[in-house]
Amino acid sequence: MARAMFEYTKTVLEKVSFNKELFKKELEKALDRLLPYEIKELYFWLREFTLNKPDLHNCIALVKN
Repeated sequence: MARAMFEYTKTVLEKVSFNKELFKKELEKALDRLLPYEIKELYFWLREFTLNKPDLHNCIALVKN
């Protein structure tokens, strides 16, 4: 089930990536739900996903902290 939550989180983040504030809010919720190893995986996914979305780059800092 944990894997399903990780995949669901990625789907939600992809869908709300048009709005920086909504993206940040969903990312914060995800950080509360995911397991530590999934957060690490999410960090690497976010780096790839935001390569062409400079307005979302500062959200990566939420994951590193």
